[in-house]
Amino acid sequence: MTTRMSIEPAKAPEQISHLPNRRDVLGWAGLAAAMTGVSDPVNAAPTPPAAPAHCRVAATRLDDMVAEAFPLFNHPAILPAFDPAKHGARHDVDLHRLTTTVVLHDTGERLAVTGLLALPAGARTSLPVVSWQHGTILSFDQVPSRMLMLADPNYRMTDKDDSLETLFNVQRFAAQGFAVIAADYVGKGPLRKGRGEAYAVKGVTVDACMAILDEGTRVMRSMNIEPGGLFLNGWSQGALNTQWLHQELRRRSRPIVASAVQSPFNDLDEALRFWTGERTFPPPAGQASYPPIPAWVSLCIIITLGSYQVNEHLPGLLDSAIRPEFRAMAAKFWNDYALDFDKAKPFPSASDLLVPGFFDRFTDERNSAFLRRLAATSPNGWRYDSPIRFHYGLVDEGIHPAMVGRALTAGGAQASGIAIAGGSHRGTFIASLYGEPSVLGGQENVVNWFLGRAG
Repeated sequence: MTTRMSIEPAKAPEQISHLPNRRDVLGWAGLAAAMTGVSDPVNAAPTPPAAPAHCRVAATRLDDMVAEAFPLFNHPAILPAFDPAKHGARHDVDLHRLTTTVVLHDTGERLAVTGLLALPAGARTSLPVVSWQHGTILSFDQVPSRMLMLADPNYRMTDKDDSLETLFNVQRFAAQGFAVIAADYVGKGPLRKGRGEAYAVKGVTVDACMAILDEGTRVMRSMNIEPGGLFLNGWSQGALNTQWLHQELRRRSRPIVASAVQSPFNDLDEALRFWTGERTFPPPAGQASYPPIPAWVSLCIIITLGSYQVNEHLPGLLDSAIRPEFRAMAAKFWNDYALDFDKAKPFPSASDLLVPGFFDRFTDERNSAFLRRLAATSPNGWRYDSPIRFHYGLVDEGIHPAMVGRALTAGGAQASGIAIAGGSHRGTFIASLYGEPSVLGGQENVVNWFLGRAG
């Protein structure tokens, strides 16, 4: 492979074999604005069935669902099959839906947001807390709080409809003795009321994560359970959100015991350039090639643009940034997140989606403002004052390993990297939770690492 990243040509949707359902594009990149920039239409997607505010899930049931979901993430296989004797749940888990109001500090807008609190059953005194930031979902309702659907004893979580990465976090942390608190994010979940999400928008994201974290700890105290040491964990989009949350917590002088991120895209401008082929990297040492940019990245770019159009007040950004022939497709996807694209029209690759010259010259003031705001959000230059681990896969189709280096070199002595041989985007995530030192460069998985520091 040359140093120029190979980008797949535009394909019709029937050719995109790796887009059979929403969750096959998970892990990344959200949206809710009209292409004209005149208004932000209310999405007409059906509301998911109502679920109760709390329920208990047996440890054996958690293990059964994890065993079923495990191969979907361990692909290509870099770990042995899930072994409940080694990694099984130690406790039943109580799930609680969190609901609170977030006031966006940039605009004063008041929004209802939802999230999940998961506790080991029978907890009474004090529990360490894991704040979990989930990865991208190209739907509106595959959020952490949807786990309350498990109140139905016959309900089985699926890749198509649910947040399986949250299932893994609940089984690995809440069922091992931690409290897990997870935000659904703005524009997601049962109370979004048609509002567009804030994918990769720093201020709105931090406000929502802080509001749910505070509500989760308040609910714990109302149950006479004192929140103990705070840990942060996040994957992909959630890895960036975790670093943003870390910065805000430390700005408020709130201590963090340790943090872990998986497949982090730490610089949004660099990520966009990588996805579109404007920024390239050679394969890691010892590898002859690197996976091509997947087709789902085009959808992530669309929802990133839509999110900034809505939340950063850049009306018409989708129009100014996307080539005319793809604007109708982008508008429809932003409005409904449906994968029912017109098969008579080509599906845009990431390299074909944006207007010519987008990264090379001035194309529109909205495009320039968008790029300025992306550049201002990067945590690549931060110094960390508590331990943080960056897990990155050596065959991650969405994040090249070279994109993690700047965060590690600038992060100081508390930042460390764990390279995962054979780790795809999903594989890197699952290895961080269930992997042995032989897969993790001699290091412990995140669960054991957190447990050793929980006191």
